[in-house]
Amino acid sequence: MQFIPTSIPEVVEIIPEVHGDHRGFFMETFRQKEFDAHCGHVDFIQDNHSGSKRGILRGLHYQLRQTQGKLVRAAVGEIFDVAVDIRRGSPTFGRWVGCYLTAENRHQLWVPAGFAHGYYVVSEWAEFVYKTTDYYAPEWERAILWNDPTVGVIWPLVEGESPILSAKDAHAPKLAEAEVFPMGWDVHQDQSEEK
Repeated sequence: MQFIPTSIPEVVEIIPEVHGDHRGFFMETFRQKEFDAHCGHVDFIQDNHSGSKRGILRGLHYQLRQTQGKLVRAAVGEIFDVAVDIRRGSPTFGRWVGCYLTAENRHQLWVPAGFAHGYYVVSEWAEFVYKTTDYYAPEWERAILWNDPTVGVIWPLVEGESPILSAKDAHAPKLAEAEVFPMGWDVHQDQSEEK
């Protein structure tokens, strides 16, 4: 596997080594020792799988407590995946990175805790598979408006049409009004408080 830090170094694009022949292909999607060496040690506790049609945008989501790091990939189709740094005091606070994850390129993105995450479906249908470092906690779930101009995510909207959003995502606050991770916040402290 190759581990390539993005312009926000904590967010890492992972390119697997794919072995294939006339029968098909094989690849490792996760190896703990390699992940620890390049991204730091985390414990993944849950795997999730969702399907969405073209034009759906999910995000930008995060949990203030029971924070979730996510290792994400597209098992079917193509998505544009985005991470936004929402750690107040971070040198990259409010900045975003995005990359295309497809069933063909088989790339993954590591989005650590402390980031808002979202994705947009480019293909007719996509299936999104991801590992999380903590369980879903609806009482702590928050969102940032997908098109907040201060963040400025450049979404590859199909034919320029507005995305299909949940009511929650359509009415999410902008970053300036959102609850974010405070100055000096540390994911390890948050995790130890939850145990």
